[in-house]
Amino acid sequence: MQRPLLFGIFTLLALTAHAQDLLTKQNGEELQVKVLEITPAEVRYKRTDNPDGPLISLRKADVFMIRYANGTKEILGVAPGTGLPAAPLRPAGPTVPGDEASAYDEVHLGGPRIGLTVLTAGAASKAEERDIKPFLTQFGWQFETRVFRLPNGTSGLVEVIPLIGGLEQNKFIPSLNALIGIRGPKGFEFGLGPNLTPLSASIALAVGTTYRVAGVNFPVNLAVVPGNGGARFSLLFGFNSRRN
Repeated sequence: MQRPLLFGIFTLLALTAHAQDLLTKQNGEELQVKVLEITPAEVRYKRTDNPDGPLISLRKADVFMIRYANGTKEILGVAPGTGLPAAPLRPAGPTVPGDEASAYDEVHLGGPRIGLTVLTAGAASKAEERDIKPFLTQFGWQFETRVFRLPNGTSGLVEVIPLIGGLEQNKFIPSLNALIGIRGPKGFEFGLGPNLTPLSASIALAVGTTYRVAGVNFPVNLAVVPGNGGARFSLLFGFNSRRN
């Protein structure tokens, strides 16, 4: 009578252990969990030793691999301790676009920008014809979307920055900048895109860097917009943080 009972208990324990997912972090730590959701930015799970406990979220970038209870596995990041991309899982046969692991990692940032614009040569002359001095303050807002992030930390960016200039001269001079750029792993960045004002349309080239302190980003950028027989140079700085 006792043997069938013990056999049933051990069978139940084996099935319970088999139902666990194994999550391996980038630092090599392994967790017995039940994975409930994977988003572009996070892995959400519950601990198997506390199934009625809180839902736990872990940055997707901190996860190396998930081995599910059914035996399949999903590799999300770089191999622990190597800094090299993990070999992606792909079906048998020739590799086609879409089989490789995706670097898509959309993150939205936003925050205020302030700065100064200096007009040179022909641009300054045309501004003076409209009673605009060649030094203008700028106030605006930065809308940034990080489209992807590679394992080495390089990111692809899309930025939209509307600005209002000339308030110190009792002027209202709006401008709109839309930049496509790249940010390196140490924060250096550059971008290129259209610059639109009520009087002209041109191309803006911007370079800069971003400092991160206590979870807040502090971008500093220098932009040049050629045209109108001269150029406009703008120095902008501000701060931003994640919007989602």
